[in-house]
Amino acid sequence: MSAGASVLTLDAGSDGSTRLDTVAQALAAGEVVVVPTDTVYGLAVATAVPGATRRLFEIKVRPEKVALPVLVADEDQASAVVDHVERAAPVTARFWPGPLTVVLPRHQSFRADLGGDGATVAVRVPDHDFVRDLCRRVGPLATTSANLHGSEPCLSAREAMERFREAVAVVVDGGACEGLPSTVASFSDSSWTVLREGSVRAEDLAATFARAGRTRSG
Repeated sequence: MSAGASVLTLDAGSDGSTRLDTVAQALAAGEVVVVPTDTVYGLAVATAVPGATRRLFEIKVRPEKVALPVLVADEDQASAVVDHVERAAPVTARFWPGPLTVVLPRHQSFRADLGGDGATVAVRVPDHDFVRDLCRRVGPLATTSANLHGSEPCLSAREAMERFREAVAVVVDGGACEGLPSTVASFSDSSWTVLREGSVRAEDLAATFARAGRTRSG
């Protein structure tokens, strides 16, 4: 893993603040970086940098009709990306930070080009300190799993480096990732539906909402 992108390793003996500075600078310059999460390795760009999301579609060979999800530091930052975060409050209170992605109407002030129809955004607070710190530093991150569209995601920094060494600025090595994708659920004002079941079981979402008196559709 020597040519192309630089590799930064996260471990107990490393200077986390220096690594955070390096990755944040690359993101602020509009570069694509590879980061570990609590699910799989992801390709990420700063949504605040105009045009940066175009690089993700190009690198991944991802159809523009398939919208990019967004990682955020916390619920407050999520509220700057989507409206009506309260619709998902029972489950975000239980599963954030964690592998639950919620789809809600886009906030009118959030202008990043994520593809898709632009009406909604899929947003998640990952259970990964380094990534949340990045979000606090540079703002929400548009992300997609580190793989070519339709292929298996990378579960290690080595895999990501082999696939994307010439296309990204930095690969952050955080060790092996879990491998299970996040669960994706969409929320309306009165109901919710699971679009993809992943690490969080649909039945656990249903039980959480039942306690809150909410129904499920679809």
